[in-house]
Formats: sequence, C-alpha cells, structure tokens
Amino acid sequence: VFLFKSLLVLLLLFIIANLAKALIEMVKGSNESEEDDENQPPMSYYLRRRVVLSALAVILMILALLSGFIEPNSRPF
Repeated sequence: VFLFKSLLVLLLLFIIANLAKALIEMVKGSNESEEDDENQPPMSYYLRRRVVLSALAVILMILALLSGFIEPNSRPF
C-alpha cells in the first residue's frame, strides 16, 4: 500500500512539474530567437504529458479501488 501511495505522489509531482514547464514556455512566448525554439519542445508537449499522467493516475486509482487494494473512506466528515 505504501508503494502504491508513493507511486501516486510521484505521478502528482511529475504532473505539477510538467504544468510548470508549460507555464514557463507560455510566458517565454515568442520573445526568444527562432534558433532556440527549434531545440525546445512546444508548450503542448508538456501539457500532453500532464494529461497522460493525470489519466494514468486516475486509472490506477480506479483499478486499485475495484481490486480492493485500497478502500475509500466510508465517512468523509
């Protein structure tokens, strides 16, 4: 269970890191020279990775819930 929770935390950290990289690319915009843009991946690359990692995290949580590996909180208050 600890390993699964650690994996989810790492996925969330990667999601946040990719979101931050996309923000940096968006803020940088077209102010940089064209030569640098050819070496750098576009902002959509980081956003796509964030969406894929988010979908993977949700799928892992659903599979863990369905298999009984983790249990939801029965009383959320």
